[in-house]
Amino acid sequence: MALVRILVDGYSLLHNWPGLAPGRARHSAAARDELIRRLTLYQDAAGTPITVFFDGSRPPGGKANAVDSSAVEVLYSRQGQTADQMIERAAYRFGPYGEVLAVTDDHAERDTVISLGGSTASCWNFIQMVQNALADLEDDIKHHNRRERHSFRQRK
Repeated sequence: MALVRILVDGYSLLHNWPGLAPGRARHSAAARDELIRRLTLYQDAAGTPITVFFDGSRPPGGKANAVDSSAVEVLYSRQGQTADQMIERAAYRFGPYGEVLAVTDDHAERDTVISLGGSTASCWNFIQMVQNALADLEDDIKHHNRRERHSFRQRK
């Protein structure tokens, strides 16, 4: 079954990504923004939509979700609700359309998503996937630019 969406436990991933926002608190807006920026790059490279779930309401003055369909979807839980519950609900709802990948280090959450027909990745494994994909993309761009420069010089 095809992977239709990646569901990310935002704070779980933030706490496991060393050097994401140096000098900033893990729960800071800067750290969240950097996480979302990197996930957007990964989504563009992988072609699989990503939804990031954060516990708690959106920070005061925080940006609303972008309307752009290429943007990573960012959702905050309501009072009395957790990001885990939202991930479980999303995994259930996406089930008929294909497989979801849940990114979290919460073992109970991973077991629940698997029981719903999804797959899971630890935060560390997902970070490695993102970093490898972005490094490959950077290499592809360098090779493409090199070929274009060479082609341009030959046309002169």
